Amino acid sequence: MDPYLLVFAASACVTFAATPVVRRLSVRLGWIDHPSDRKVHPRPTPTAGGIAIFLGIAAGLGLSRVIPFLAGLHETTSDPTTALVAGFAILVVGLIDDARGLSALGKLAGQVLAAGLLVLLGVQLLYFYFPGQGILFLSADLAVPLTVLWVLAMINAVNLIDGLDGLAAGMVAIGAIAFFAYLYRSGGGTDPSTAALLSAVVAGAAIGFLPWNFHPARVFMGDSGAMLLGLMMAVASISGVGRNTYAPSGGDFAAIAIPVVVPLLVLAVPFLDVLLAIVRRMRRGLGIMHADKQHIHHRLLDIGHSHRQAVFLMYLWSALISGCALAVAFINGRLLVGAIVAGAVLLASVLPRLVRDRSPRGSDRAASVNEGAASQSSRPAAAASGRTDPVPVPGPEPPVSPVEDTA
Repeated sequence: MDPYLLVFAASACVTFAATPVVRRLSVRLGWIDHPSDRKVHPRPTPTAGGIAIFLGIAAGLGLSRVIPFLAGLHETTSDPTTALVAGFAILVVGLIDDARGLSALGKLAGQVLAAGLLVLLGVQLLYFYFPGQGILFLSADLAVPLTVLWVLAMINAVNLIDGLDGLAAGMVAIGAIAFFAYLYRSGGGTDPSTAALLSAVVAGAAIGFLPWNFHPARVFMGDSGAMLLGLMMAVASISGVGRNTYAPSGGDFAAIAIPVVVPLLVLAVPFLDVLLAIVRRMRRGLGIMHADKQHIHHRLLDIGHSHRQAVFLMYLWSALISGCALAVAFINGRLLVGAIVAGAVLLASVLPRLVRDRSPRGSDRAASVNEGAASQSSRPAAAASGRTDPVPVPGPEPPVSPVEDTA
């Protein structure tokens, strides 16, 4: 069996088995995410699923040490161990935030700490390709801040899309699988690759967690899981792209730039969401870490999609972007690649309007509320004319169901 498939399966199985145990632990310790005006889940839900994800990643990396094809990686590079150490640090930061809550500055400090551990232990961008300039060696003055910024961007991109059940886990799995496919086709299938190993492990952990997290979620990954997945994807992209010493040759500009652009493309949706959120909050005079319900996935709910439809559409967009990136990388012929990209853009633009839940939600609810208010204002006139239609008296709202201690 393919060694990467073995570590993928190990990560998925351990994460799947550990998640219900972590759920029970979260219930007993009171690590519960309660509903609020800026959240979409209707009932208290256990969080801190990042513990199960970390266990799955650790199991996959541990298994790779005894697989002959991958064992040599641990002798030639410390990247897998470094990723695990930094991952544990960001897991602790996320658990504190899940359990007690952290300020935006405190969370950012924890993220910088994890990124700093990566740099101190040897994981950093060394080379970068600039069109027209070729491969440029990055001095420490540039390598360290660029590495830290890249890690912070990846962590927060994944963290910000963790707003709907199963969304972050599914999108990370799609991005990791696409990046693994690129690395495997580029030589990772014949020579062991740290980036391919990390991509396989991250994809397995995300998929193993998804059955427990898909709508209706029985447990959330929390900031501990979202930031952990983002950090692991950052390390994979640095190992696979930031250390490439060979200048690309041949093909058009898109194909030449693909080793640098692939990690951006496979996570383009969350990165776009981050940029839109920053612009939106700055225009309103709010801090960029201020939470709201205006992310892309929230807007899909507002225009009439059900929870699951919104998640599946975000999956589709990620898969289309990833597929286009791989097509540009591996398919010769501009017309064919252009047709694939154009078809993907058309499908991504049209499908959300064709597949939608017609039940009122979001702005439609606001219209129905206004209609209800208008009908209430017409009741006095009806009473004056002698009509005696019964007026319903609203009863007390039903209490929110408590979390049950069952898997």
